[in-house]
Amino acid sequence: MLASEKLAIAAHLHVLLRRKTGRVTDTQWMADNAEYATEIVRFARQSAQEDGHVELVAWADKLEQAVLPTAAPRARDLRSPGPSALPTLRSLLATNASQAAAAEVAADSARYVRGLR
Repeated sequence: MLASEKLAIAAHLHVLLRRKTGRVTDTQWMADNAEYATEIVRFARQSAQEDGHVELVAWADKLEQAVLPTAAPRARDLRSPGPSALPTLRSLLATNASQAAAAEVAADSARYVRGLR
């Protein structure tokens, strides 16, 4: 899902929470941070259950689907990683090579901005 779509969902939920519960949230942080999004989803569902706001549940579900599948593994998953969770030498070398290529492109683009080649 595009970042703009995540931000749009977070903004819509922000407006609903502000109108229905008076809660002010950070839409950018909600779209980017899985832990914050999880807490906002929990709060929205709790408020919907207590106050009967059906729209909050629908938009909390949308936010959960948009943000949480891309979340990092939880701490309990990191305590005992399996062999497939460990990075391989080949993936580390590929990452280093791609970072070096990106740095070279950035250096070239900085050198030729507003100048002749």
